[in-house]
Amino acid sequence: MAYRPQGMDRPRTEPIAIAKIKKGGVIFEIVLKDSDLALKFRAGKDLDLKDILETPKIFSDAKRGELAAHTDMKKWLGTDNEKEVATIILRKGELSLTQEQRKQMFDAKKSKIIDYIQVNAADPKTKLPHPRIRIENAMQQAKVQIDAYKSVEEQLDGIIESLRAILPISLEKVKLIITIPAKYAGSAYSALKGKYKFTSEKWNNDGSVEIKVQISAGLKIDFFNLANGLTSGEVIIEEEK
Repeated sequence: MAYRPQGMDRPRTEPIAIAKIKKGGVIFEIVLKDSDLALKFRAGKDLDLKDILETPKIFSDAKRGELAAHTDMKKWLGTDNEKEVATIILRKGELSLTQEQRKQMFDAKKSKIIDYIQVNAADPKTKLPHPRIRIENAMQQAKVQIDAYKSVEEQLDGIIESLRAILPISLEKVKLIITIPAKYAGSAYSALKGKYKFTSEKWNNDGSVEIKVQISAGLKIDFFNLANGLTSGEVIIEEEK
């Protein structure tokens, strides 16, 4: 029997390619028309989702044709807009890829991690950045595990710790105090907590929330951009001295 999820405009005679993400125990899936384009989109290329997706629909189980509930999308992904949800899945979810595509994705993520370390870390003795080849060799010696599906930010701290056993390396940290207004508290809090480790959090009587994080100095701009984007620029961010 051909696979044909609801919303697909043509039948399939072979297993469908799926990208998915799991949040709060709930699975959200999209059906891919072109896995190569999905990989390029994830790498940052500006592409039309119509060329990537078989259908704009969001599923809880694509093979069974079961659509995801809009309430679940809103609760766990912060939006029930299908285009926005599909973008989240493509950027952060698990893609159905061939072995060659997975290798391409892994190599690209490894390169990004090395680039970041070279720019933001240094030898504490000389205060100079390590050459790229030295970082790459140290990663191999330390048997660093890279997750192609996780962002650089999500795995950077663990990688740096592994490298320190092989390579003298320092990465400056900054402590931030973030106050999120009440109307954005739920969604922004969840989105930030999913990417960064909070050192403390306090919910205020007016519904706002104050959180503290410690991040690599090189990630500060990315953090600012994300927090401002989640709150339409209404977040208050201070650097703790």
